[in-house]
Amino acid sequence: MKETWRWFGPTDPVTLTHIKQAGASGIVTALHDYAPGEVWPLRDITALQARIEEAGLSWDVCESIWMPDAIKLKGAGATAEIAAWIETMRNLARAGVKTICYNFMPLLDWTRTDLRFEIEGQGQALRFDMVDFVVFDVHILARPNAQADHAPDLLAAAQMRWGHMTKPEIAALEANIIAGLPGSAKGFTRADLLAGIESFASLSHRDLQANLAAFLSVVVPEAEALGVRLAIHPDDPPFPLFGLPRCVSTAQDLAFIHDAVPSAANGLTFCTGSLGARADNDLPDMARRFGAHIHFAHLRNVQREGDGSFHEAAALGGSTDMIAVLAALRAAEQGQPARAIPMRPDHGHLLAFEQQQKTNPGYSYLGRLKGLAELRGALAALDHSDTGAKHARQVQ
Repeated sequence: MKETWRWFGPTDPVTLTHIKQAGASGIVTALHDYAPGEVWPLRDITALQARIEEAGLSWDVCESIWMPDAIKLKGAGATAEIAAWIETMRNLARAGVKTICYNFMPLLDWTRTDLRFEIEGQGQALRFDMVDFVVFDVHILARPNAQADHAPDLLAAAQMRWGHMTKPEIAALEANIIAGLPGSAKGFTRADLLAGIESFASLSHRDLQANLAAFLSVVVPEAEALGVRLAIHPDDPPFPLFGLPRCVSTAQDLAFIHDAVPSAANGLTFCTGSLGARADNDLPDMARRFGAHIHFAHLRNVQREGDGSFHEAAALGGSTDMIAVLAALRAAEQGQPARAIPMRPDHGHLLAFEQQQKTNPGYSYLGRLKGLAELRGALAALDHSDTGAKHARQVQ
């Protein structure tokens, strides 16, 4: 696997020099100053690429070309937006950036309720607390008919928690959910969010799937012609929020995406944290089943809880058998032709040394450095084990 690193551009507190020293050789980035639906000019793409290459690194993955909500709402009917998306893809391909990660989550990208959850002895982690989310949905946002989307026990727990929350706690929860996290296109006000939810109100899971398939039917042939590998990112969290459908959450969803437009260009970003937040997702099996279609990997772990809550765990801890996943991804690389899947450590803990410094939530330097070192060691051990087994068979 090729070690890469998410970089948010020249304003990122983690510099290209830092990344080089971490041992990664590839960069995962995007032109973050452009809004969804705007074409990224080739000159700006090549300027950013030159900056990366001057640091002795390569731009291996674009994450992400932002997806306008119009495409999610109208599928192939969003002709202007799809045309702009394809033109950006063409410009990336002209520059040699040919792996493109994107997501299809309605309205909100990845969502957390707590950005500094204390884990004893391990620093601070990102957390999605289901009760806090229900507090926001029902009591702060006051979404119409929100109660119908939540179980009675969660509603009761949220009612109790809401009764004891202070104004600063309410403000912090709202900011964490709707202010916009790194890599998100924008933040929302309450009014914006309610209006956006209403615009998706009539869309079902099947409708969203159909719109994704319609988008892919237009885009994938273009990607094939350019030699581009598209890699859709799973929903995060991998279940509906605010009553909105999601369609990249389960093995069945991933199979639908591949079957809708069968092509080597129509692939996946295998995010072990996003998919791992569902107990019914068997990640090692999914990595084996979809290995030939995995073009990019986000490697992180989460610790699940019974009510749907989870927090970011250590790379080799948490609820997912990361060693089994890595073994499956290694096996996928040995297919025909052999390939190196770019991977990056994701959502590291915020350790004490950096807690008073400027960091992007989930993207501290030391936390990801720690995760990368653990993953690198695990991969080396797997490779050593394979080599030893082969040697043993040869001398028998």
